[in-house]
This record gives sequence, C-alpha cells and structure tokens, in this order.
Amino acid sequence: MSDSDEDIQPDPEGEPSEALLDGLIGEEMGESMASVMRRVRRTQEAWYRAQHPDEGLRDRKRRLTRKLISDVATTLFATRGFDEVKVAEVARRVGVSEKTIYNYFPTKESMVLDEVDEMVEGLAQALRERRPEESITDAVVRAIEAESGRFETDVDELTRMIPAFVAMIEQTPALHAAWLEVNVRLANVATEELARQAGVDPRDPEPLIAGRALVGLVDVGMQARVRHIQDGLRGQALHDKVLDDVRRAARLLDTGLWAFSLPASRRARTQAAEAARAAEEARRQVVAALREARAAWDEARTAAREAGEEIRRAGQDVRRRR
Repeated sequence: MSDSDEDIQPDPEGEPSEALLDGLIGEEMGESMASVMRRVRRTQEAWYRAQHPDEGLRDRKRRLTRKLISDVATTLFATRGFDEVKVAEVARRVGVSEKTIYNYFPTKESMVLDEVDEMVEGLAQALRERRPEESITDAVVRAIEAESGRFETDVDELTRMIPAFVAMIEQTPALHAAWLEVNVRLANVATEELARQAGVDPRDPEPLIAGRALVGLVDVGMQARVRHIQDGLRGQALHDKVLDDVRRAARLLDTGLWAFSLPASRRARTQAAEAARAAEEARRQVVAALREARAAWDEARTAAREAGEEIRRAGQDVRRRR
C-alpha cells in the first residue's frame, strides 16, 4: 500500500472519521461552530453524492480524505495563522505522514486553494459552451455564478468567516502569490479559448488583454462578496448584490470584447479588421475636427481680445479729448 493510501480511521459508515474534525474545530473554534460545520458537511456530502451516484468506494474515500486534510489545514491556518502552522502539524492532526499530505496537495498553499482546478475548468467550459447569442462576458459571469455557489450558505456563522478567509489570502505573502498564480492560469485559459474561437494567435495582443480583463471579474466578485457581507447582507440578497456588481463590471468590458463574438472565419476576421480600420479612421476624423474647432476657438478668442483692446483704446482717446 502506498503512502497516498494510508488509512484514516473510518466512521461506522466507512468514511474518514468526522470525530477527528469535530474535535479539532471544537478545540480551535468552540463546540457551537463544530456543530454548525458538521451540519454543513453532511448537507454538502448529500448533495455531492446525489450529483455523482456512480462514485466508487475507493474514489469516495480518496475524495473525503483529501477534503479532511484541507478542512483540518484550513481550520488550523484560520485560527493560528498560515505561517505558524507546519505541514507536519497538519499531518499529525489528520493521522497520516507528510508524504501522504504532499501526495494529495503539491504545496502547502494548495491546501487552502484546494478547488482551483474546478474553477479553471469551469471557466474554460463556460467559454467553450458559449451559446451563439451569448456574449463573452455573459459566459464568464455564468461561470462565476456557478462557482460562487460554493461560498453561499444560509449559516450566518460561516458567511461571517468569508472576509477573514479572504483577508488571510491577501495578507499572507505565500497565499497571495499562489492566488496570483491562479489568476494567471485563469487568464491563460481565457486567452487560449478566445483565440481559438476567433481563429487568431493566442500571442496576439487582443486575446492577451481580453483574457486578463475577463479574469478581473473573478476578483470583482470576491471583493464584492466581502464588502456586502461586511455591510450585513445575507442569503439571496447577498447573492443578487454580488452578481449585480459583477455584471456592472462586465458591461464595461462588453464594447471592447465584441469582436470575439464574431464567427471564426476568414470573412469574419476580414470584417472585424475592416471595422477596426473604420473605427480608427473615424477616431482620426473626430480628433482632426476637434483640433480644427480648437484652432477656430483660439482665433475667435484672439479676435475678441484684440477687439476689446481697440475698444479700450478708443475709450481712452475719447476721455483724453474731453
């Protein structure tokens, strides 16, 4: 048996023991929080099994072991600080070796950002499956909405913990760097998919900037959630407000991303290029017209000043003759 298959004491149903995690949460956060987290875990597990009825026992045990490691690590990091907790401590509390921890998680940071692969794939899938009438930004907003479901709960105690979790990521250099790497992965996926659909080189400036701009919507959603939680919103009101903020940001991007909604064909690319040239020519004409208007205005002001001077001098002459 390999280290990655190390046994964790099962509960009566054959799953990794809930008692281990309950004891840790009770010790670190109090018994009431342990009770809340137990109810949430059971609800989430029932939902997952309903969505994956064909999951085998071995896959289920590996999934639950991975989740147990992540939950133990996140609990310790949240209460003691990310830098203060060693991987050896996580391994000891879970009851496995450090090598087993690293078989499940390649880095310490990945124990916190443990669902990154699902986030990246969700964005790629939303772009791949975009409907013909659906804009690029609408597809990304749809992916963000689906992803945000992981953070939404009717349990106020858990909702109130989200700002602290985000602050831990932002204020811990190693975690912040890992989050920036996630953003790079997301941007690369968006860039590649947009370039493929438009039939252009992903190294071209248009898909590069489009990919990075779209990923900015993920951060908008995260910051909006923190802000509205701190403002006291919960439940459906919180959900609606976060998505409203993301859509507002997305609308700002729509104009610049319209070209990626065209079919990936030579004719479409030609039309897009012609439209871009026409837009540039119109821009130059507007700039030239503005410059001419400015010059005319300057001439009018100069003529007005000169006329004023003549009137002033004429007045002085009249006064002297008197």
